[in-house]
Amino acid sequence: MGGGPPPIGIYRSGPQLERFMRGCNVDFRINGSRVPSLTTALLDINRGFEPEKVLSRIIEAAADPRDFIHEPERHIAVLDHLNRVLRFDGFEVQQQGGRMRFVEAGKGVPVLAELAGLSEVIDFDTVSRDLDRALASSQTDPEDAVTAACSTVEGVCRSILIELGQPLPAKKDVLGLYNAVKQPLGLSPDRSDIDPLIAGDVRQILSGLATVIGGVGALRTHGGDAHGREKGYARIDTRIARLSIHAASTAALFLIETWQRKFPTRPLPKADHLGE
Repeated sequence: MGGGPPPIGIYRSGPQLERFMRGCNVDFRINGSRVPSLTTALLDINRGFEPEKVLSRIIEAAADPRDFIHEPERHIAVLDHLNRVLRFDGFEVQQQGGRMRFVEAGKGVPVLAELAGLSEVIDFDTVSRDLDRALASSQTDPEDAVTAACSTVEGVCRSILIELGQPLPAKKDVLGLYNAVKQPLGLSPDRSDIDPLIAGDVRQILSGLATVIGGVGALRTHGGDAHGREKGYARIDTRIARLSIHAASTAALFLIETWQRKFPTRPLPKADHLGE
């Protein structure tokens, strides 16, 4: 009769498996049968140097959404299967934009996924790159994570200035860039077109946003790696790095959504061409 339910993942032949593993930066050769060869390779990786980095790449690649473009329901099944197993060890795979992330279970932040998705929709690869760097560094290199988080906001502000044809401000730090985009985006706390019932609340939030952005920039200057650091000395722990990422991501997402609301037909360009 029936042979049971279809496999959840993707069937790969021997050569396809070898190409898949090489794509994960693993030198893999089949010796005999596919499954025993792969099992042996994974066990060797697990016993090797920094296995979590290699295994996380393999897991993320196994759930790559590009392999399931024509079968999105199968991609959902793969994620569900992986996460049911991974959560026993305190991990899960999340889709953030078009990328898969191997993360600690329960550490997902919706604003990060939303920002990653928006950065792809508007073809804003600078945001994606800085956000990727911040997320990847938050555990292993918190100083670098803070620097990348600050760069995320700077990249959004620069792209807005490019599209508006505005010059860079004299003060090119993150707060200077934010101040330069406030007026054209209608984010000045003194604006008069807000319902009087909430005007004070909005002013307070916008003032707070400027304070948060300034704080992220100051933390980058004093604790990030943009200006050098002593060997073996870490000023910032993972908790503060994640706070910086979350704060910067919230600010960047708000700026992008404000741009899209004010200029719905104008995409943001890439900030890469703009010199210092």
